[in-house]
Amino acid sequence: MLPSSIQISGEPLSGAEVRDICRGLRDNAVRLLSLRGCRLCDRDFGRICRALAGATSLAQLNLNLGVVSSPSRIKQLAEALRTNRSIQSLFLHGSPLTDAGLALLNPALALHPALVALDLGDCMLGDEAINLICGLLPPDGAKSGLKELTLSANPGITPKGWSRLAIAVAHSSQVRVLNLDYNPLGDHVAGMLAVAVASSRTLEVLDLEGTGLTNQSAQTLLDMVENYPTALRSLVLAENSISPELQQQICDLLSEGEEEEEVAGGAGDTQERERGREPTAQKRGSSSWMCPSDPSSQMVLMTSGLGDSLLAETEM
Repeated sequence: MLPSSIQISGEPLSGAEVRDICRGLRDNAVRLLSLRGCRLCDRDFGRICRALAGATSLAQLNLNLGVVSSPSRIKQLAEALRTNRSIQSLFLHGSPLTDAGLALLNPALALHPALVALDLGDCMLGDEAINLICGLLPPDGAKSGLKELTLSANPGITPKGWSRLAIAVAHSSQVRVLNLDYNPLGDHVAGMLAVAVASSRTLEVLDLEGTGLTNQSAQTLLDMVENYPTALRSLVLAENSISPELQQQICDLLSEGEEEEEVAGGAGDTQERERGREPTAQKRGSSSWMCPSDPSSQMVLMTSGLGDSLLAETEM
């Protein structure tokens, strides 16, 4: 039997449901497990962690919205990840991890052989967490690292932390999608990120929605897109104090770059993914604000964690 998915959202889990989940994991019959916002006791959470430790078919794990709610649960998840070898995408959006919690989880994340996508949005992180996360973005020529990273809505991170992340992104040979929406970045941090994008050979999607940017940032980003060849295909600038004219210019330049790549035969097989990310409080902007290179590459919110495009690509 082919592995299937288990998706439960915002419900209390009964003992019978927990037993079924554990059985499916032990039988390697589950490829995607999404328990976003579910309520369960610590004992049942531990049972699920022990089952997913040995699961070899599980590729995507969604524990968004407070499922990992205490230091003891963080430790149980970390222990499971030390043994598991199959999880490629891990979503912990809306978990009260804090820097201390990520420190408990980080050794397992750093040593996991398959992990390529990580969502730590709204996890109450600060600069100490950024230092750990940078270790998951190894420099060129080092071991493989994350391809997709979400750090939305972590206002405790200071400009010093963001500058450190920008340096790591600039030197990473892996990261393709970076979601920083709804953080108070401001123009100074945006300038550092523009340098990182110009230096990166892999970054395709950058989400800066609602990050306190102005026309000053937009002009810097426009100069970067106009004068430096990059891999960037989508730049999200909605909910910022940026004129529609500047946003449209950036959008047009990104579209032109994509068209040139398609003519050269160098593009067409890469797609942006946003699997398992939680929707923000604000509505996404129109395509002229999102600046996608083509309609097929627009990011789609998948709140249930559905979709296997990244998983299929990783297995190729």
